[in-house]
Amino acid sequence: MILLALLMTAAPLKMDTKPLKAELVKLHGEAQRARIERGVDQVAALWRKEDGDLAAFAKEQFVVEPAALDATFARFEANFEQVDGHMLEIGRELRKATELDLGPMLKADPLFAGYDASARVIEDLFSAKIGFAALLNFPLTTLEQRLEQGKGWSRREWAEARLTGRFARRVPGEIQQQISQAQSTADLYIAEYNIWMHHLLTPAGERLFPKGKRLISHWNLRDELKANYADPKGLDKQRMIIKVMERIVTQTIPAAVIDNPNVDWNPFTNALTATPAAELEDSAPKKSAALEPKPEADVRYQRLWANYTASKKADPFSPATPTAIDRAFALGAEMPEARIKALLEEVLKSPLVPKIAAEIEAKLGRKLEPTDLWFNGFVPRGKIAEEKLDEITRKKYPTADAFAKDIPRILKDLGFPADRAQYLSDRIRVDPSRGAGHAMQAARRGDFPRLRTRVEKDGMNYKGYNIAVHELGHNVEQVLSLYDVDHTLLAGVPNTAFTEALAFVFQAKDLELLGLSKPDAETERLRVLNDFWMTWEIAGVALVDIAVW
Repeated sequence: MILLALLMTAAPLKMDTKPLKAELVKLHGEAQRARIERGVDQVAALWRKEDGDLAAFAKEQFVVEPAALDATFARFEANFEQVDGHMLEIGRELRKATELDLGPMLKADPLFAGYDASARVIEDLFSAKIGFAALLNFPLTTLEQRLEQGKGWSRREWAEARLTGRFARRVPGEIQQQISQAQSTADLYIAEYNIWMHHLLTPAGERLFPKGKRLISHWNLRDELKANYADPKGLDKQRMIIKVMERIVTQTIPAAVIDNPNVDWNPFTNALTATPAAELEDSAPKKSAALEPKPEADVRYQRLWANYTASKKADPFSPATPTAIDRAFALGAEMPEARIKALLEEVLKSPLVPKIAAEIEAKLGRKLEPTDLWFNGFVPRGKIAEEKLDEITRKKYPTADAFAKDIPRILKDLGFPADRAQYLSDRIRVDPSRGAGHAMQAARRGDFPRLRTRVEKDGMNYKGYNIAVHELGHNVEQVLSLYDVDHTLLAGVPNTAFTEALAFVFQAKDLELLGLSKPDAETERLRVLNDFWMTWEIAGVALVDIAVW
């Protein structure tokens, strides 16, 4: 009923705009006809009855003089930098307790995390006629136009496209808030989805992992699997992790196992037992040890479904991009879905895949198993035991602040001049993450990107360090594309692939930055094989994601 009511009040006002266009042309001259017709059409497409007199608005707000138009554009750009930047900061602060490892969460923390102060900003900008002023005076473009014409555009023309792009649809704030709530709930669910590895038992009752190893699903589980190629018991550990992943995906994992070191679990049989006192973690959370293997009850898919149903409510208000997947490609990636799928399928069907698989089999001395989707024996880190790497990184980075203080040295070792390394470091902040880790951009000059990575009580383990180096690549891009950009409306990257490329370049150097490896010709050959294998694996995941949506 609520959605029906919103649709009834959200219908564009149907009116004959020809007289208004003719009047504006008479006022401002034939030279302005194209701008007038385009601007009036763009406004009329989203104008509603409650917005008032469209003709009076158009006569008042249409800008003709080039100098005045330039000044208007500059004012929009400056003001939106402040609006976007401060809204991002508000959201970051409200989510701090759920995203950072600051101790136990309060009951109210997820409520604050689910509140999106920016949810109604676009709606308010339309109500205040600011959005309509932008649409009246500057061109709104489609993805097809940007692909066909964009190579000939100036930086200013691209900035104008970014300015009006935010007003391409008029989604009610109530629906945007529901979308933000569903996303926040899902993020928190993942951030708290940890498996205590010491409490996993083989069918013979053996513990394969050391005390204190707490891994988040799915990044840390995957990274642990990759790290075990150098371990004599690595294959047994990998097979156990695969079984854990299978239990999570099929939702047969007992609910009592999730982030609970007070129970032992055999993922092969799904049997639970209370953890003996001698095996308890020093900092074990006080959770009841439920011995009944009651499954998690499809919570994972409930979170996915909640995101889908919330996003679907925006469809009627986005006529040019009527589904979430359309918006992801046209507005997010800014590449056609067909093109991206073709790129992914080209990787998956490459004749190189069986050749590289054969080389992996030769290295392993066995046939490939599901674990080998994440084979990383090509790279040097695959030859160094995880425990050794943990020892090095924990000593070097006992806290998040220790990593922050080392950023200038890291950047210089990566090839940045000393002054640029310091410039970048001064504009990056490092926080201990509750989840696996991420980089959070800033949206206004004066604020700074955040690097979040997990730091355990005894220091940053290798997984946390590896993620931190990756996220540092994102942060460097975020500083450069905000502070060094000519138009803040163009801050950021064309799409995620650009920032990920820089992050992976950084991440590939993580061992060099620890002084553990020096690349040579063979190392470079193996790095290329490793990059292809990782691309092949993630291409399959990407196609599954597209198909799900």
